[in-house]
Amino acid sequence: MLGLHRKPKIETARMTLRLPVHPDYRQWAQLRDQSAEHLTQWEPVRAVDHLTRKAFTNRVYWAARAEAQGTAMPLMLIRREDQALLGAITLDNIRRGPVQAGTLGYWIGAPHARQGYMKEAILGLVHHAFTAMDLSRLEAACLPENAASRGVLEKCGFKYEGVAQSYLQINGRWRNHVLYANLRHDRRGRTDAG
Repeated sequence: MLGLHRKPKIETARMTLRLPVHPDYRQWAQLRDQSAEHLTQWEPVRAVDHLTRKAFTNRVYWAARAEAQGTAMPLMLIRREDQALLGAITLDNIRRGPVQAGTLGYWIGAPHARQGYMKEAILGLVHHAFTAMDLSRLEAACLPENAASRGVLEKCGFKYEGVAQSYLQINGRWRNHVLYANLRHDRRGRTDAG
């Protein structure tokens, strides 16, 4: 039927990955606030109104619009057993045509770090991107010293491809990032970071 758009929902062993909705605000703001020290070292500086309901409402509208237009898939990580919000993962900068690629970004709340949730989310989204979305290449970047992020990418089949100079402004200054990619039909052997 024309005009109907099914919202994406990815089920993993312990979580449901889905678009943000307005009722997520309280949990999201609390988790982001509680995890600020944990996340600040890895993220761009946030606007002063970052944790406001208005900013979150804008985020919900942006997520729905971006997903409907096929440019991004911003998903919340919801633990099924108690409906707790654990973090978020976004497949952004989706390019079609001869490229068929997208860029992965993610964060996990401090209380939920190192419990395998992000690995599970990445694997679920990678499978969805390669099968349901017919993407061919997924890219991700992180700070060289972010051992946890590098480790989870490598465990999920991403391979090191190099360094991007002054790639992103993190915590107020331009920082180099290591680049990783996961290919649907990867014929490359293991590639290790130097």
